[in-house]
Amino acid sequence: MTATDTDVQPTLPGIPEALPMRGKPGTGLSLLRWVGEGLRAGVFLKPRVAGSAPTPPQVLLLTVLVLGFELALSRLEVAGPARLDLQAWLSGWWTAGLFLGLAWWALPTRGTAPDAGPDEPSGEGLKGIAACFVLWLLSSLPATVLYQGVIAAFAQGWVKSSVFSSPWVYWGFYGLFITWGVGTAIVLVWRFAGPGWRTAVFALVLVVSSGLMAWQFEARTWQQDYAARGDADDRPRLQLSQQTFEEQQALWEKTMAAIAHERPGVTDVYAVVFAPYAAEDVFLRESTMVSRVLAERFDADGRVVHLVNHASTAQTHLWATALNMERAIDAIAQRMDRNNDLLVVYMTSHGASDFKLAAAHWPLQVPPVSPDELREALDRSGIRHRVIAISACYSGGWADALAGDTTLVMTAADATHTSYGCGRRSELTFFGRALFDEQLRKTHSFEQAFARAVPLIKQREIDAGKEDGFSNPQIRVGAGIVPVLRALEKRLDALPPAASAARP
Repeated sequence: MTATDTDVQPTLPGIPEALPMRGKPGTGLSLLRWVGEGLRAGVFLKPRVAGSAPTPPQVLLLTVLVLGFELALSRLEVAGPARLDLQAWLSGWWTAGLFLGLAWWALPTRGTAPDAGPDEPSGEGLKGIAACFVLWLLSSLPATVLYQGVIAAFAQGWVKSSVFSSPWVYWGFYGLFITWGVGTAIVLVWRFAGPGWRTAVFALVLVVSSGLMAWQFEARTWQQDYAARGDADDRPRLQLSQQTFEEQQALWEKTMAAIAHERPGVTDVYAVVFAPYAAEDVFLRESTMVSRVLAERFDADGRVVHLVNHASTAQTHLWATALNMERAIDAIAQRMDRNNDLLVVYMTSHGASDFKLAAAHWPLQVPPVSPDELREALDRSGIRHRVIAISACYSGGWADALAGDTTLVMTAADATHTSYGCGRRSELTFFGRALFDEQLRKTHSFEQAFARAVPLIKQREIDAGKEDGFSNPQIRVGAGIVPVLRALEKRLDALPPAASAARP
């Protein structure tokens, strides 16, 4: 059969092929055909749409379906009850607007009809932009399904492996799928617009914007809903009210006023103990134990500031937030001899492969804490001698960031392994138990206590069946802090043991 002029479909640059159209000429592709061609684009195959354009209802329906599917799929990233963070979800929509704007600029928008002037739009370019946008939305699905499927498999516990224990592997995996998504978008626009400087600029801007998205990777659409956890129905709940905030303010003033002043000629020990994860009681117990050991064993009574997030301590302890941590360090710096006294910082929480310390105190919004934030707070305070212990997974990533000539750093794991003992039923973490609750009750030497604690931790991890290998705790000791610690040990060893210091 010979096609008439009205049967011939107009073509877009680079898209010469089209599947045979069903129905009357000019009726366009069906919804399922758009889906199929979009998925082809998602694996770098040429979409066979020729000059077809989706109708406005098709654009709207396909947009809603793709966004809804991706929203439902991302829900699997969180095991157990979760809540939708609408702000985080909406914050990603700017990429759609950016793509539309770039496509509008890069694709041909001027008419080619014989009776159209060179500057008169014919509507052909608008059809191309609509087609490109729908195909771009659909082309994201193959990479999204694979990426979210792998993340969900680990988050839900369907697959147990240490493949993501290394931050390089984790971010490499994330980068692979970002590259996939950006690549399909660039190839798609190149097929519509053809080669040229506009397409090159489009690609460059898209790569930069994707980098910005990766930089804001911590914004998650779904957040753990601690209030709805079935296994925590009997747990106390933090009630945010004006009274709560006023009590915290009064508690802050009282705590800061109670910090003891330094004693001339004595190397005093001051401490900040920080437990920012409210959802598990183990961190409350551990931080309480560490505070007690420091007060009793290191002559630091009245010089320990205990910051903790837990619903039961809102009236008794300051909240463990990054800002409170910085303020507590500054306040201690005003009371101590910053050149001769010693500051101990103990932090206990979950750790991530990006080395940030998890923080949660629902419904209070508490951001995670990074090694750089702690280092900046300590440097700004002018406190010279520091002992820092981090009890968290991947905490070895803090060691290099915090190390220095007058600093001793101890971590519960290296930068590529998890630590152990931070579950809901744990009394203490393996690191906190071995180092502080056991060894530092027998010696005043941090180095000696660490050396004795490591083999205990290793054996307990073997007995517990830890799957990703030995946590491999780390220690960094600056040469400048060694004589200070030796003098402190000698002074403390000479003190009569307090009756309360003995372990029950």
